Amino acid sequence: MKKTYIFLFMIFLLVIIRLYNLNVINGEKYQDLLKEKTTIYVYENNYPRGRILDRNGKVLVDNIGIKSVYYRKNKNASVEEELNIAYSLAKILDIKISDNKNILKNYWLLKNEFGNNLITIEEYDLYKKRKINSEELKKLKHQRITDEMLNDLSHLDKEIATIYNLMNKGYSYDKKLIITEIDDEVYSKLIEANIKGVNIEITWKRIYLYNDTLKDIFGTIGSISKEEKSYYLNQGYELNDMVGLSYLEYQYEKYLKSEKNLYKVNSDNSLTLIKEGKKGNDLVLSIDIDVQLELEKLVKENILKAKKNKYTDYFSEAYSIVSNPNNGEIIAMVGQKLIDKNNKIFKNVNTNLINTSYTVGSVVKMATMSVGYKYNIVDINTKMKDGCIKLYQVPLKCSYKNLGNINDMTAISKSSNYYQFKIAIGLTNNLYKYNMKLNTTKEDFNKFRDIFKEYGLGVKTGIDLPNESIGIIGSGISSDLLLNLSIGQYDTYTPVELIQYVNTIASNGDRKNLSLMKKIIDNDKEIVINNVNILNKVDLENIYLDRLKMAMNLATKSGTARNYINKKYNPAGKTGTSETFIDTNNDGIMDSKTTSLAFVGFAPYDNPEYSIVVLAPNLYIDNDKEYSKVYITRNISLGITNFLFENY
Repeated sequence: MKKTYIFLFMIFLLVIIRLYNLNVINGEKYQDLLKEKTTIYVYENNYPRGRILDRNGKVLVDNIGIKSVYYRKNKNASVEEELNIAYSLAKILDIKISDNKNILKNYWLLKNEFGNNLITIEEYDLYKKRKINSEELKKLKHQRITDEMLNDLSHLDKEIATIYNLMNKGYSYDKKLIITEIDDEVYSKLIEANIKGVNIEITWKRIYLYNDTLKDIFGTIGSISKEEKSYYLNQGYELNDMVGLSYLEYQYEKYLKSEKNLYKVNSDNSLTLIKEGKKGNDLVLSIDIDVQLELEKLVKENILKAKKNKYTDYFSEAYSIVSNPNNGEIIAMVGQKLIDKNNKIFKNVNTNLINTSYTVGSVVKMATMSVGYKYNIVDINTKMKDGCIKLYQVPLKCSYKNLGNINDMTAISKSSNYYQFKIAIGLTNNLYKYNMKLNTTKEDFNKFRDIFKEYGLGVKTGIDLPNESIGIIGSGISSDLLLNLSIGQYDTYTPVELIQYVNTIASNGDRKNLSLMKKIIDNDKEIVINNVNILNKVDLENIYLDRLKMAMNLATKSGTARNYINKKYNPAGKTGTSETFIDTNNDGIMDSKTTSLAFVGFAPYDNPEYSIVVLAPNLYIDNDKEYSKVYITRNISLGITNFLFENY
C-alpha cells in the first residue's frame, strides 16, 4: 500500500512540475504560439502583373488600373445593417441582377420574417425537438416560395438581393468584390456616400499596345480552374487569384505574377500590414515588334493579292516565321486567316504555328539527302539522270519535269524527286528495277524519321509555349509511302518545326531549342537571361552539312528558290510544293485536291543572321494551269528579308 501512495505522489508531483513549466516558466512562449496558430492572415493584391516587352524594350502588354468596389464585413454587423448597406449600393451601382433563384429566395425570407409562416406548427415542433435541422427547415421554406411570390420583388429588391449575396460569399474575413470597372461618376457618388465597410481599390487589367498583334501568343489570364486547383494551392496561391491560363501568360506565370501585401486580421476584422508586396517581373521577348508588324502586313497583303488569282477558292491563310538561327530566338511569327475578302477582315491564327501541322513538300529534301549520305547511298557529286520511278502496283512517280543530268547539289537546287526516290529505294538495300517490289519495313521508315528528328522534323522543338504539336506521323507501311516520305508528301510538320529544321542546317547541325523569352527583368533590374540550349547534333560529318548549305545557296542563285531572298545577301533556300486534300463541306471527307507552297531559307549563307519560313496551305485547286502566277511565298520572303537587311 505504501508503494502505491509513493507512486501516486510521484505522478502528482510530475503533473505539478509540468503545469508550472507550461504556465510559469514557458507560459508566455506557449501563449504566443497559440496566438500565432489562431491568428488569421490574408493576402491582398495591390500590385500589377509584370509587363511583356519586345527585344528593344517597347512595351507590348501593360496594365491599366481600374476602380473596383469591395466590401469587408464588420464582425458585429447585423443582417439589417448589411441589408441597408446593400440598399445604399444598389441605389448607386448598375449591378447585373443574378438569375439564381436561391439568391432571390434567401432575400425574400429576410424580407418576410424569415418565412416562418411557410412552416407548419408540426414541422416547427420537429425542429425544436431536433428531428430536423436548420438546413432542412430552410429547404422546406425554399420549396414553398413560388415564382409568383418572387415576382412581387421589385427591380431594386433584386439588385439588393444580388449585392447582399456578394457581400456574404466566402470567409467572413475576406474582402468581397461587388463590382469592377466603375466610372468616375459612380466613384464620386460612393466616396460621397461613405458607406460603412465599402472600399474602392485599384485593380489591374491587361492592355495590348499593338491591338491584336500576337495577342493569342501572349495568352490570357483568368480564374484558377478546377483541374489546376491543387497545383496552384500547393504553390501558395489563393482560389480567387488571377493566373495565366494560356501561352506566354501561362508559361511565365511564376515570373509575371505580382507579390501581394500580407495583412493580419484583427479581432474587429480590420487589417494590419505585415509584409508589403511588389509588382511582377517584366518578360522581355526576342520578338522585334517592328519586324513583326512588317511581316504581318506582308502576309495580309499577299493573301489578298493571291485571292485575286483563279482557282484559289479554298485558300485563306498563310504563315511565316523569322528567327535567329544562331540561338533559336523567334524575331517575328505570323499566322493570318482571311475571314472577309471584301472588307479585308483577318483573324490571328498565330497559335497554328505551333499546334497545327501541314504537308510541306520538297523543303525536306536536305534531310532526305542526309539519309543518303549517312547510309552511303549517295555521296558528294554522285551523279544520275533524272527520270521516273515505277514500282509494282504504284503509279509512275517523277520530278515535276525532266531535269537531265543531276548530282546531289543540283538535285536539291532544282528539286529532283527522282534523286530522293533513289535514296529511299537504296535504304531498303535494293537496286532500282522497273516495276520492282520494295518490300519496305517499319525499320526503313524509322531510319528516315530518326534523321528527320535530328533536324527537328517530327519532334517537339522545345519552344517556350504550351500545347506544341509534333504533327502527324503516318502509320502506314508501303513502298509508295516511303517514297512519299522522302519528298515531304507523307508526314506533316508544324511551321515551328520547319524553322528549327532550317536553323539546324544554318548552324552546322546544332539543333537548338526555339525561344520567345530573351530575358526576365525583376524590380531591381536584375535579369535572368535565356541561354542557348543545344538539343542534339545531327549525326553527319561537316563536309556533308556544308554540302547541304551549298546546295541551298545554289537553289537561290539558279534553282527553284531564285528571287526568294535578294542575291546580294548571299542567301540559301529551298522551296516546297505539296499535294494536299481538304474537306470543303465539313462532312469529314477530304473531297478536293489542292496544292500548298512552302519556303525555308537563311542569309547570309556563310554567316547566317536570319532564317525564314513561309507556308501557304491549300493555295490553289490542283487541276489548274495558272498556279505559277501565285507568288505568295516568294513575295513574303523577299519582302521581309529586304526589310531586315535594309533596316538592321
